[in-house]
Parts: sequence; structure tokens; C-alpha cells
Amino acid sequence: MKKIIFVAVIALCGFTACNNAATTGTATTTETKTVVSSDLAYVQVEAVLAQCDLYLKEGVALQEKTEKAQKSWAKKEQNLQYEVAQLQEKYKKGLITSNDAAARQKSIETKAATFQNNTQKEARTIEEENVVFTNRAQDYIQRAVKAVNEGSKYKMIVNASSLIDADTTLNITSIILAKVNELYAEDSKE
Repeated sequence: MKKIIFVAVIALCGFTACNNAATTGTATTTETKTVVSSDLAYVQVEAVLAQCDLYLKEGVALQEKTEKAQKSWAKKEQNLQYEVAQLQEKYKKGLITSNDAAARQKSIETKAATFQNNTQKEARTIEEENVVFTNRAQDYIQRAVKAVNEGSKYKMIVNASSLIDADTTLNITSIILAKVNELYAEDSKE
């Protein structure tokens, strides 16, 4: 009987200690900071990129250069394929000798190898120019965001591409666009 009372007293002390600890724990929870709308902002980065002077002056030209090169490559490839088809047709009809066909085939293969090497070099150059352009654009955006947020005006600025819904008063895209254009104009003067 004494053992049962002793176990009950220990259990009661344990429950009381747990209850006190739970009460104490809630009293010492950390404060949560409230976030107000002026602490947040979003930027439509794609819109800034599409409308900034950097893109309008240099990006469009780079895009046109890329498209022109791709069209040129496609035309040269078609010409090589046409030459191969013509050679095969002449050989099948017996209009050229085997030796002439082999010599022309070798000539076409040489043209194709040269074309492939030149295309790869040109593609690498264009790709590098695109990477440099992209890096420059990202640098301008980052510099613009830092300048606009000087003094920590905003606690968080997010890219709107992942945004589901937000108040339009939080949109600072036009401010960032103006700053990107300002930075680009300053750098263009140098």
C-alpha cells in the first residue's frame, strides 16, 4: 500500500513539474516581428530586361546576330546536302566515273568538315557574347536593387516571376528599370 502511494506521489510531482515547465516555456517564447508592407517589394525582372536600354541597344543586335548566323548555317548545310544529292544522282545515272565521284565526295567531305569547324567556332563566340550580355544585365539589376535599397529601405525584394499574388503598390519594377537605365548611361559615357 505504501508503495502505491509513493508511486502516486512521484507521478503527481512529475505531472506538476511538466505543467510548470510548459507554462514557463510559453512565457519565454521569442517575439515575432510583424512585417509591414513597406518592408517588402517585388521586381518583374523579365520586364526590366526586356525594356532596359541595354537590351534595346545591345541585346536586340546580339539577338539579330544570333538569328542571322543560324540562318546562314542552315543555308550552308542545305547547300552541302544538295551537293551530296546531286553527286549521288549523277553517279547512279552513270554520268560520272567512280574516280570522279570519289574525288567530288572527298571535296564535299572537306567542305563539310570546314563548315562544321567554322560553325562551332562561330557558335562558341556567339554563346560567349550571350553569356557576357546576360552577366552584364544581371550586374545592372543587382546594382540597381542595391542602389534603390540603400539604407535598407526594404527588408525583402523578390523576383515577381515566382509571385502568385501581391498588391501592386509593392511593385518597384519601374524604379529598378529607371536605375538600370541610369547605370547603363553612366557606364556608356566612360
